[in-house]
Amino acid sequence: MTQADIALWQNRLPRAFGPTPAVKALRWVAGAAFILWLGTLLWWFDITPTRIWNGLSGLAVIVRLMVPPSPGELWMDILKGMAESVAMAFLGTFLAALVAVPLGFLGARNIVTVTLLRFSVRRLFDGVRGVDQLIWALAYVRAVGLGPLAGVLAIFTSDMAVLAKLYAEAIENAEKKQSEGVIAAGGSRLHAMRYGVLPQVMPVMLAQALYFFESNTRSAAILGVVGAGGIGLQIAERIKVRHWDEVAFIIILMVITVGVIDYLSAKVRKRLIGVRETPVG
Repeated sequence: MTQADIALWQNRLPRAFGPTPAVKALRWVAGAAFILWLGTLLWWFDITPTRIWNGLSGLAVIVRLMVPPSPGELWMDILKGMAESVAMAFLGTFLAALVAVPLGFLGARNIVTVTLLRFSVRRLFDGVRGVDQLIWALAYVRAVGLGPLAGVLAIFTSDMAVLAKLYAEAIENAEKKQSEGVIAAGGSRLHAMRYGVLPQVMPVMLAQALYFFESNTRSAAILGVVGAGGIGLQIAERIKVRHWDEVAFIIILMVITVGVIDYLSAKVRKRLIGVRETPVG
């Protein structure tokens, strides 16, 4: 191939030979705009090396005060708060997963063919999950008062919308053959959903609900800080009086609790869902 041929093809397909000058200039402009935006954010939030260094120094002092961890004299209150957080997470997740199943069917494209109804349900999901769980907790604390009930309602409201969206997507990805087989055998659309769709998506629903239960056990600690019950209240009280050794004990207890829940959840998933055997050869 001669230089003339190369020049001809370069004129025809300039992008095949590398970015054009216009593309290069656009990339430089985009990079400069990104750096400018990043610098603006650092200036806006007053993020300076001095502040970061002072913050790390203060954090190091707190870590030193956490060693060795100690349950303190009110260790029974800590255990009660941890149990309350786990109960809040379980009850809120269970109710959310239960209500999310019919909502997921209402939001699935292959189940609800009425576009307006499906669109309204999906936008309802977006609106509810667009509000953070902590905001729901603050609202419910004002509505029902301090205590674990506010935490349960906050977890339920937030997770219901998220799980409903995830369930709807799982239902939309279900195979059609099973539902068509149920209808061909004389079943109704309700039978097709019950025996054709639900058995396919139930393992996914169960796995997601168990994961949310584990995640909500951690989230319950944050909800307690705003008065929604649980171990968060114990953490907030000890931070106020600077009992960092007891805070360290609570953190270790939370890590152990979440680890145990994760282990048990894996066992439950294997027991209910089953493990596929890998074929040999």
